[in-house]
Amino acid sequence: MLLEPLPPDRELPAPLLAELTGLFASNRAFHRISGDFPDPDDVRPDQVAAVLAEELATPGAEALTARTAAGERLVGIAVTLARHPDPADPDPWIGLLMVHADAQGRGHGRALATAVEERFRAQGRTAVRLAVLAANPRALAFWTALGYVHLADRTDRTHGRPCAVLRKALHP
Repeated sequence: MLLEPLPPDRELPAPLLAELTGLFASNRAFHRISGDFPDPDDVRPDQVAAVLAEELATPGAEALTARTAAGERLVGIAVTLARHPDPADPDPWIGLLMVHADAQGRGHGRALATAVEERFRAQGRTAVRLAVLAANPRALAFWTALGYVHLADRTDRTHGRPCAVLRKALHP
């Protein structure tokens, strides 16, 4: 899997934005749960660009595109935070990990999660956290299968949606 950071400070090239829009649009079921788009059946490039710009406006945020090993196809995206806004939380976070719907079930999500964990491990980080929407049991099963452990139930900081907070120790 090839990871490439999105540029945080400039407009996305049209071909990349089209690929990202296809990726986001393919995940209608998730968007119905999350409410991130007004119409999950009509996700538009300007909406995707706005969502990513908002994510990247957070200090320490990074968006990573994931392509197949040969680099020919965009299969996923991960958005990470170097630090949570809560100063008592020492861990980096995975804010979003999304795989194109027609590429799910082929190990891309696991590979992307592992690559993100490796990036954090290389930075000397000892654990990573994330939040899973309570209405998304499929995602909870995915993350717990990867070794993430339930820490707490909370509401998310932005939209007030119920979530499970998970953490995974990153052993050297």
